Amino acid sequence: MAYKRNTKRGGAAKTLAQQVGKITKPLFGERGFADAAIINDWSLIAGEHLASHSAVEKITFTQGRKHKGTLHLRIDNGGLAMELQHLEAVLIERINAYFGFGAVERIHITQGPLPERPPSDKKPTRPLSEIEERGLLKCLSDVEDDDLHHALERLGRAILGKTFKEKP
Repeated sequence: MAYKRNTKRGGAAKTLAQQVGKITKPLFGERGFADAAIINDWSLIAGEHLASHSAVEKITFTQGRKHKGTLHLRIDNGGLAMELQHLEAVLIERINAYFGFGAVERIHITQGPLPERPPSDKKPTRPLSEIEERGLLKCLSDVEDDDLHHALERLGRAILGKTFKEKP
């Protein structure tokens, strides 16, 4: 048997990030997930408060469909579970807006303890200096809407609190 000397056999080396999708797709597929997006981005989709008290378990679809599924959600707080029943349509709208199509039609809520989560490696934001605080409030002085002003103020504090402190 003769071998060609210039034949490429495996192609260029691939990063782990490129291969993770191939490895995890069958695992997530068993639970109804096309990929890990809903799990990885759950706090962005549902909001920090709901995400801290809930865990996505699976999505089930009727035979042969990959839309209008049922999201199975575990919640550790009974009061929040009742509140979510009333806000189900809002959460479904947020999920579907995130995916760009009608991925979820219903939410099935199970109340119980959540699986252990790894500890967060988020570092708390540092308090702003007096100069930074005045500068932030000056930038927001033209914002008349109170809700928008408070939201932008929180965002500004979070951004400035994570950057290195400037020396006066």
